[in-house]
Amino acid sequence: MTDHVDVLIVGAGLSGIDAAYHVNKAFPDKSYAVLEMRGALGGTWDLFRYPGIRSDSDMHTLGFGWKPWKGTKAIVDGPDILAYLQEAAAENGIDEHIRYHHKVVHAEFSTADARWTVSIERTDTGETTEVTADFLWSASGYYNYDAGFTPEFAGREDFEGQVVHPQQWPEDLDYQGKRVVVIGSGATAVTLIPALANSGAGHVTMLQRTPTYIISQPTHDHVSAQMYKRLPDMVAKKLIRTRYLTSRIAFYEFCQARPTESRALLRKLLERQLPKGVDFDEHFRPPYDPWDQRLCAVPGGDLFKALRQHTVDIVTDHIERFTPKGILLKSGQELEADIIVTATGLNLSLFGGATLAVDGAFVKPSDSMVYKGLMLSDVPNFAFIMGYTNASWTLKADLVCEYVVKLLRHMDKTSTRTVVPNRDPSIAEEPFLDFQAGYVMRVIDAMPKQGSTYPWRMKMNYFQDVLAFRKPVADEALEFSA
Repeated sequence: MTDHVDVLIVGAGLSGIDAAYHVNKAFPDKSYAVLEMRGALGGTWDLFRYPGIRSDSDMHTLGFGWKPWKGTKAIVDGPDILAYLQEAAAENGIDEHIRYHHKVVHAEFSTADARWTVSIERTDTGETTEVTADFLWSASGYYNYDAGFTPEFAGREDFEGQVVHPQQWPEDLDYQGKRVVVIGSGATAVTLIPALANSGAGHVTMLQRTPTYIISQPTHDHVSAQMYKRLPDMVAKKLIRTRYLTSRIAFYEFCQARPTESRALLRKLLERQLPKGVDFDEHFRPPYDPWDQRLCAVPGGDLFKALRQHTVDIVTDHIERFTPKGILLKSGQELEADIIVTATGLNLSLFGGATLAVDGAFVKPSDSMVYKGLMLSDVPNFAFIMGYTNASWTLKADLVCEYVVKLLRHMDKTSTRTVVPNRDPSIAEEPFLDFQAGYVMRVIDAMPKQGSTYPWRMKMNYFQDVLAFRKPVADEALEFSA
C-alpha cells in the first residue's frame, strides 16, 4: 500500500513543530507526518553548536503563541531553545509523528488525483521511498543545512592553522589560549566572539569588512517574570507579547521613516559602552541605514565588556590573502592566528533543496509569484513558512499556521480538493525580499517574486499581517476546485 497522509510537513524545526501543532489541534481526525532529514528535531537550534549560540530575537515572541516562554531571560541560549522545542513536541505528541533521516528530494502534484507524490531519500541508509499527501507544507527554513557560505580567500591553503565555519563547528576544537580571528560582523560573529573570549581563548580579533548596527539588550526580563507571578498565564502572555511586539515594530518603523534620527540614536546608545581607543566611526558606523540589514542584539553588552577587558579587539579592513601565520590585510597589516573562523554567512536554499513539479512540469521558483508570503502561484495545495526579517521568525510562522488551518477548513466545508493561487499578469514583479543582506542578494534572482500590490506583496509588519490573515480565505486570487 502507498504511504499516504492528509498533510505532509517538511522540517522538524521551529516552523515544522508549529505547523504540526496547529494541524493536530484543528484536525484531530486528519493524518499528518513530519519529515526531518537529520536525526533530531530542532532545526537551527540542534544544528548550530558553536560557543555562545543564541537567538537575536526575544524569546517571548520567538516562542510559540500557544506555549508561552516563562523564563527570566529574554535573549536565550541555543540549548535552552532546543529544550523548549523538545518539550513542546513531546507535550503535544508531535515527536511521535516525526520521521527522521527523511530528506525530500522531489515532490510532484497530480491535478487529476489532487495529490502530491513525494520522493524521499533516507539519509541514514541511502534507500529511497515515497509518500503521498493531499497537502504539502514546507517548513524547512531558508538556508542550506549542509554548508554555510565562505568566500574564496586567496592563499587559504597556505594557512598553517585551522579554518572553521560556525555551521560546522567541531566538537573537539581546542581554542584554549590560542589566537582566534573571526571574519564577519553579523549576528553569528557578535555572538561567538565574546563567548570565545570568556571561555579560554587567548585573544579574539573581530575582522570585518563592513560594520554592522549593534544594539545592547538586557539579559534578563524581570518585568515579564513578575507579570507571570502576579497575573493569570493567558493575561500575562498577551501583555508580554504585546509589549515586545509594539516596541520592536515601533522601533523598526521609526528606523525606516527617520533613518537620520535612528542613526543618531543608535550611535548615542553604543558610544557610551565603548572603551577609549575604539573608534566608533571606523568600526561601528555602517554605510547603510538602520534595518536595511538586520540589527545585531548583544545581550548584557557582552561584546563591549570583552572590548573593555582587552580580550577582544576589532579590525575593519579588507583581506588581501591568507598567509602561513594568519591574514594579510589590504592595509599591509598581518593578523597572526592559530584559528580562523569564517562567520561569513549562510547559503540560501528554498524548500530544503527539493524540486517541485505540477503535472510533469517542473516549477521554477523565479518564475513564480508569492501569494501572501506563503503560497506559490500555479502550485496547488502547497504552502511554506518564511518568517520576518525584521522581527521574530515565529510571529509570521504562527500567522501562516492559522491561515493554512483556515484554508483547509474552507476546503473541507466546500468539499473542494485543490486550491491554487492564480497569478494576475497585470501585477508588477518586485524582489522577493526587500533586504540587503549578502545571503539574500547572492540568490535574489533565483528566488520567487513578490507583487507590487497585496495579496501578492508581502508585509513586514505583524499587526498589518494579523488584520490581513484573519480575513476570510476565499478571494479572487485563489481558485478552489473539486
